Amino acid sequence: MRAVKWAGPGRLDEHEVPVPSVLPGRVLVRVSRVGVCGSDLAILRGQHARAEPGVILGHEFVGTVAAADAADAPPVGSQVAVRPLIACADRGTVPPCRACASGNAHVCVALGLYGVDEPGGLAGYVSVRAAAVHPVAPAVPPARAALAEPLAVAVHAVSRSGLTAGATVVVFGAGPIGLFTALVARRGGAGDVLIVEPNAWRREIAERYGFATLPAGADTPALIRARTRGEGADLVFDSAGHPSVALQLTEAARIQGTIVVVGVYKTPPPVDLRTVNFAEHRLIGTRVYTREDFGTAVGLIETDELGLSALPTRTYPLDEAADAFAAAGGGEGSVKVLIEPGHTSGEREQGNA
Repeated sequence: MRAVKWAGPGRLDEHEVPVPSVLPGRVLVRVSRVGVCGSDLAILRGQHARAEPGVILGHEFVGTVAAADAADAPPVGSQVAVRPLIACADRGTVPPCRACASGNAHVCVALGLYGVDEPGGLAGYVSVRAAAVHPVAPAVPPARAALAEPLAVAVHAVSRSGLTAGATVVVFGAGPIGLFTALVARRGGAGDVLIVEPNAWRREIAERYGFATLPAGADTPALIRARTRGEGADLVFDSAGHPSVALQLTEAARIQGTIVVVGVYKTPPPVDLRTVNFAEHRLIGTRVYTREDFGTAVGLIETDELGLSALPTRTYPLDEAADAFAAAGGGEGSVKVLIEPGHTSGEREQGNA
């Protein structure tokens, strides 16, 4: 099978590699779509702490069950989304860490990921643990099913936030995670939801989904307060993970408001902790998602309750992975860039895709 490996900063190489064996407790998934994530772009730049050259990339992936050696695996041919987390309990560590032992494997002290710590989805097939697969209704298009992983991040963030009906919400960032967070918050009963985003095209997409938007800038917190009777928002989600946002979070939140950090910062940013004291802000961290969050995300995709069928996406064949990564880093033309490992550009030109 063909696979795309990270070969070092700025380098993606396509290789012929063996199809994985079907080991006990595992499922062999024929990959249909892979989403390109911001962490994939960080790996490409050489900015990921764990990724080693030679790893097959891709942690946002869906496909069909090709074979399995596990009693609880879905039947062969089933469409599945893969929850790509690898906790120490999954590796058989005895005893497991405290997080895993308490049912919080998503914050395992040694948390790993398919596409970083084990081979990922940018290949014809990938071997995963049976517990990682979530059945998806066969009628769901693979391009929509592939949104399960980033949507699960948003589901988890909103579940951690303590959202109450009618709450005013500000989301910094209108990439996939930010837009999905706004959609999940609105579904959860939020009142006014405002998205702050520097990219005009992404603001336009957010507005198509019915959200008010603001361009990012030094006066953004003042504009937020003007929309909230001078108070600030009840809930502020940082889905941008950008240093320019970090100092604005406390200005955007009302007194005793809640700030939820969703985006992952590459280096520790400056944060106004004095205002956290004086305003008695709740500052909440959130990391990936639980199994239940992932299941909720799959359910939302199956019903299309959030309208994700209208999300602008673009799909590239495997041999155009470098172009796909470039498009994902560009921020315009598609909210989510996908790769289809089962096809090449030549096959598409012949009309076989």
